[in-house]
Amino acid sequence: MTDIKQRVAMKALIINERGEVLILREAASYSDGTQRGRYHMPGGRVEPGEHFEEALKREVREESGLDVEIDYPIYVGEWRPVIKGVPHQIIAMFMVCKLTSDNKITLSSEHDKYLWINPKEHTQFDIMDPEDKVLDAHNRVTSR
Repeated sequence: MTDIKQRVAMKALIINERGEVLILREAASYSDGTQRGRYHMPGGRVEPGEHFEEALKREVREESGLDVEIDYPIYVGEWRPVIKGVPHQIIAMFMVCKLTSDNKITLSSEHDKYLWINPKEHTQFDIMDPEDKVLDAHNRVTSR
């Protein structure tokens, strides 16, 4: 039996002043990529000993150049990619975030495109799982 590498990740559902959410497209050149050409939310792995909120802010800044304020958790999910031949289980907490600056988006080499989308129209985009479920959860919360 192959060992599974387990990781914890933090992901940001960033909402702008128009109520749109930010999605990033994974670049074909991303060496750890398993979802090339598909969209997802900014965020990434928590390093051992790193506080989860700092990890989220760091990942958002690295991937988009944006600074955010964490508002509240919206979803917990997981996915199981095979990265460079190694099976992984990634467990992620998704947090609703607000922009704290009007920084211009600067993508990392992991991404080649970004979009601000209406979360109610997310099915029009190739968004990876479980991030589609995060947007469904957000839509349920905001429609009340």
